Amino acid sequence: MPPTAKKAAPIILVCGDDEFAVKQRAKQVYQQWSEELGGMDHEIIDASVTNSGEALKALARLREALQTLPFFGSGKAVWLQNCNFLGDERTASAQAVTETLGEIAQELKDFAWGGVRLLISAGKVDKRKVFYKTLDKLGTVESFAGWSADDRDWADQAETWARQALRELKKEISDEALAELVNNVGPNARLLGGEVEKLALYAGERTEIEVADVTTICTRNKSARAFALGDALGDRDLPRLLRTLDDELWEMKFDSQKSEIGLLYGLIGKVRAMILLKGMLREGWIKADADYNRFKAQLERVPAAQLPEDKKYNPLALNPYVLFKALPQARRYTQVELVQAMDLLLKCNQRLVSSNLDEALILQQTLVEIAGQPAKGRNAGVP
Repeated sequence: MPPTAKKAAPIILVCGDDEFAVKQRAKQVYQQWSEELGGMDHEIIDASVTNSGEALKALARLREALQTLPFFGSGKAVWLQNCNFLGDERTASAQAVTETLGEIAQELKDFAWGGVRLLISAGKVDKRKVFYKTLDKLGTVESFAGWSADDRDWADQAETWARQALRELKKEISDEALAELVNNVGPNARLLGGEVEKLALYAGERTEIEVADVTTICTRNKSARAFALGDALGDRDLPRLLRTLDDELWEMKFDSQKSEIGLLYGLIGKVRAMILLKGMLREGWIKADADYNRFKAQLERVPAAQLPEDKKYNPLALNPYVLFKALPQARRYTQVELVQAMDLLLKCNQRLVSSNLDEALILQQTLVEIAGQPAKGRNAGVP
């Protein structure tokens, strides 16, 4: 959480990569100030610009707003909103913008604040620049870091934000639907906010949002789409698995950030998750429970001290919903089959790196070997 704003601070800068949190906090501050100061003279200046000329116009409006005394009420709140030229952007590096920000920084030091207050909301900011240092000295800086997949609790934070945003839109969402939404979007607050608005519109007069709504209307980011391949492998649905692989290979032609190795690592992660779940089932730490809330409660009781520190081998480091979806899938394979699958995937890795064979063919052959029908009489449901 950000530090509590100083009650008497005339300036507050709300910034950070978490765009959704920045907007919510800035809105809260502006509404609070407007109510405290009263009157109708408060101003909002849009500082989301595309070039240095627009940035200079926004700064000119800021100067004018600060110098225009309030006619009604006891004070005036000025909000420089969505400012995108305080970091290392091209616009921010323009000489005219840099000089103007420096001039305004000096003006803020000499300004007779009285009943005037300044709120600035922004994305990334350069803490080395004079303007930031001035804001930090004169007022309060509240920074909201963006969610990261490396943070163990990012999914919990995202779920909290999404539920709150939906309630503001008079909607409720089931726990499983909320987990599906966050899993689809990933640690991206801006995209999550957009998907929340889409869900609310799609639901119409309905107040409850379910999993079917999320799967129908919500966008899946790159990471979530990659999960589709792992889910098909986990479900042991060979036709769907091969179709999904074809889709991924086709998209790869237009996305330089995707590769066969990347797909392979996703599959390795899926098999590893199922192996870890098998072990947790054997230890009695979890049960094959279809309820997501009870499953999360079980995970909280797992003795962390008995698990490896390496995140790759620690099931508690994985998104709880990813584990929840893999739980029934793990029962489609025996422990022996999963160990063999891991061996096949590692050999596939070697062939992709060293062989001259077609990469798509190598992946297809490996997946057929893994997900093909189990030998007659073999019970894949045995842990």
